[in-house]
Amino acid sequence: MARYVTLRALQAVGVLWAAFTISFVVLYLLPADPVSIAADSGGSGTAIDKAAIAELQARYGLDRPLWEQYWTALTKAVQGDLGHSISTGQPVTHAIGDALPATLGLASLALLFATVGGVSLAFAASYSRRRWLRNALRSLPSLGVSVPTFWTGLLLLQLFSFQFRLVPAFGGHGITGTILPALTLAIPIGAVIAQVLAAGLESTWRQPFVDVALAKGGSRWWVQRKHVLRSAALPTFTIAGVLVGNMLAGSVVVETVFARTGVGRLTQTSVLAQDIPVVQGIVLLTSTVFVTVNLAVDLLYPLLDPRIAGRTQRAGTAAADNIEEVNVRG
Repeated sequence: MARYVTLRALQAVGVLWAAFTISFVVLYLLPADPVSIAADSGGSGTAIDKAAIAELQARYGLDRPLWEQYWTALTKAVQGDLGHSISTGQPVTHAIGDALPATLGLASLALLFATVGGVSLAFAASYSRRRWLRNALRSLPSLGVSVPTFWTGLLLLQLFSFQFRLVPAFGGHGITGTILPALTLAIPIGAVIAQVLAAGLESTWRQPFVDVALAKGGSRWWVQRKHVLRSAALPTFTIAGVLVGNMLAGSVVVETVFARTGVGRLTQTSVLAQDIPVVQGIVLLTSTVFVTVNLAVDLLYPLLDPRIAGRTQRAGTAAADNIEEVNVRG
């Protein structure tokens, strides 16, 4: 287990390094100059003093060779220093720290909505014995995945903010201002959960142990909760990393549509301004969340399915026996 965790940790470090490197190269390949964009923040398009531009480039190290800029940025990032924003001069860690709480609140509520809605829809689709109702329920997740996030947000705004006036339209705070953005973000994620879980429930119902549980007198609802769900939920648990990635990507659109402050909105403004340090800091943040979630899933998977732990133990024992045999023969 220690070797496995060490290997996974090294893979996580490799993913973070690759994400940092790719984002650095892509941002520096863009034709625009971030210093010129920051100096002309008003968008007037007037000519800017070249001496002032050169001074700002020297301040942020943009006048150095590309390899030197990369090595300096990578060395500081390893030490926890992500640099300063070119647009505002604020430390990147402070900019992300100020935007992170709002996004965490939005993502937490969206994950709650997605989990409850996706699991309920999958349960209803697999539990129903009427074919037309089962087919209708199973078609809903495909619709939720295919509909663009921004269109869903605009539709919810039109219905619940402009027509019924139940919640504020833009920039709301508290639970009332977070419900619509959370629903918008939760619909595609809940649809994926419902798709994967419904497929797992359907295939698990065909397993022999389900027939045995029913033959022993268990009700259909009890068997589904106690026996079917545990096996069917494993594929859904596996795609947790993908769902987190979708949530982080969707927050950019949702926070823009609803004019909310957060990491998504910060990402949009930083990309438009070509603010390299801030974009790299956000890339590192999202990559860290992604690899952490996937590592947690890999470590918790044997607890949900003891067969995996048994196979891993048998494989480790066999490998140890083979090594011992080789040593004896040597």
